[in-house]
Amino acid sequence: MIELQSEPTNQTVAAKAGENSASGSDENLDDAGYDPSRRRTQGYVIHCDAHHAVISAEVDARVEYMENYWAVGQLVSIWVGENRVIGQTARVISPENGWVEGDRNQVSVHVELIGEVVPTENGTRFTTGISGFPQMGCIAHRIRSSDLAAVFRNNSDTAIRIGHVTQDPSIDAKIDFEKLLSRHFAVVGSTGVGKSTSVTLMLRKIVEARPDIRVLMLDPHNEFGSAFPRNGYVLNASRLVLPFWLFTLEEIAEVIFRGQDGIDIEKEILRDMVVAAKIVHMDDAQGGQASLVRSTNTAKQRINADTPVPYRMLDLLKLIEDRIGKLDGKAEKPHLKALKDRIETIVNDARFQFMFDPTKCGGDRINNVISEIFRIPQGDRPICIMEMSGLPSEVVSSVVSVLCRLAFDLALSSDGAIQTLVVAEEAHRYIPADVKAGFWPTRMAIGRIAKEGRKYGAYLGIITQRPSELDQTILSQCNTFFAMRLSNTKDQDIIAGAFNSGAQSTIAFLPSISNRECIAFGEAVYSPMRMTFETVGAEDLPGAHIRENQNAVRAGREINLGAIISRMRGTNIPASLAHGDDPYGHDLQALNAASMSQAAAKGGGSGAAPGTTAGNAARMSDPAKIDALEALANKSIEQRYIDAAKDPNGPPGTPEPLRNNRENGNSLIRRLRG
Repeated sequence: MIELQSEPTNQTVAAKAGENSASGSDENLDDAGYDPSRRRTQGYVIHCDAHHAVISAEVDARVEYMENYWAVGQLVSIWVGENRVIGQTARVISPENGWVEGDRNQVSVHVELIGEVVPTENGTRFTTGISGFPQMGCIAHRIRSSDLAAVFRNNSDTAIRIGHVTQDPSIDAKIDFEKLLSRHFAVVGSTGVGKSTSVTLMLRKIVEARPDIRVLMLDPHNEFGSAFPRNGYVLNASRLVLPFWLFTLEEIAEVIFRGQDGIDIEKEILRDMVVAAKIVHMDDAQGGQASLVRSTNTAKQRINADTPVPYRMLDLLKLIEDRIGKLDGKAEKPHLKALKDRIETIVNDARFQFMFDPTKCGGDRINNVISEIFRIPQGDRPICIMEMSGLPSEVVSSVVSVLCRLAFDLALSSDGAIQTLVVAEEAHRYIPADVKAGFWPTRMAIGRIAKEGRKYGAYLGIITQRPSELDQTILSQCNTFFAMRLSNTKDQDIIAGAFNSGAQSTIAFLPSISNRECIAFGEAVYSPMRMTFETVGAEDLPGAHIRENQNAVRAGREINLGAIISRMRGTNIPASLAHGDDPYGHDLQALNAASMSQAAAKGGGSGAAPGTTAGNAARMSDPAKIDALEALANKSIEQRYIDAAKDPNGPPGTPEPLRNNRENGNSLIRRLRG
């Protein structure tokens, strides 16, 4: 055997370059003077059916460019006349089950056929159909860059770039955001592979391209707030206002009974009492005006336990007490007492003040509530991040149900004018595969968006690390998938079932792809592609504020235990307790001054700092401030209603206009209420 020349002369290289054909044939090349420069290596089709082809080729370990030429996962071209059939390498084997080190070896390359590239007057065009299948002996080689660009080219007017094709970083990975929204999408992948970062990137691009779209992000880990510092609006347990009367009977029952069984009688009583309380509030709002009797009676007939009209919890409790008083030893009495105790317990729990505190939730504030959550008007912050971790765990499912239901109802009632994308992080929590698990109204609310939402402008984005634990009916409504690394075989099977185009072996790469990399397929992409997302700056990553806190503690910052305890208790009050920090809307300066006066009267003034007056109550000691806030938190619901009624600036009883006078939502609210 003649050995390879280690240093071929320039003349030899030029001669050999001239011998090679345009297709890069390696035929008739002697070992002597073997050209080590890179050329296209070709193989020949030796088997073909409707889905697969087998290519016979040579590999020479002495030539660097041939060493990994026929790698698994690469796209290859097979010449059929003027067209090139495109396939993906699924398997590479040695037909003789042997290997000669340092010499040429024969390999069989098994390829899955995915489409063809056709030359046109305007350049090349890729189609998933194949007009002519390869015959025996057709030449095959790794796909050229121009053909690869044609395979993934997305010339849609609504296409946006989100990364690059993994096989060739010079080729943009684009998605059609209109199809992404209108057909719903899912991002799946194991923990730590970059799901949240990828979703952040896509949402940022979407709101830039569609300024009219609104995004409601359900954030169970409080990590997305820092990811949208310029166009995101954060709602957490201390800022959220979601009045209890916006909840349907099932939703409010989930809050009150906390998923307990055997309370059907109490739930039926609650249904009657809620309707009665709504009628009482309506009568009070009308003030007994005779001219409105007919319209009031008509409105009363339309009221049920699910109608989103306000009522007072104080009226509800009083109605229950009155009914208890009318019963003497009857079987219903224990159930009424149990219901009253449950309601009083939950209403006076400081963690639930976002939905029960009358200073925030009293009166008909539906305009302001919807305006804040659904960004009407949007301003420059169209993304609302609903941080869920600060809410009591027993109320999270009901809150998600209310928000998703409102998103659909707003789209429906506005005839598509209010378009909202609901993004559910950790979606398997709300819509689990087991129909007996989870909260049924939440499943129904999200399912309605998935099945009917695109007709009216309510869209759904699902993020999950366990697609096998997700409701498959809802997942099947998602028509675009971004599948990141998945190690669980059940999860891989779910994605394989959704993958209905392209090379099926693509899914086999899911356990081994890198972070920020995914297999994208579905309506929003031109053809299935293995792609890598763009890099997101460290300051815009989800959870950046958590990492900042951790780094600050490492650098020596002291931990503020008072603020942490306040959040644990559900008050969410900063340790500084400056004026305006009170979650119930009270004047803390006056409150602190009163507390100091009481402390001075008890302690003879020795406990107060010299020169302290009511005007500088901010100097009051932290323990006194905490005591004052606990006094507020422990105040009964009856007393809060009394205080709110005395406040001349208290909640109005009639709807308020939206902040933007050009957008009055009264007609929309009437449609929501039927």
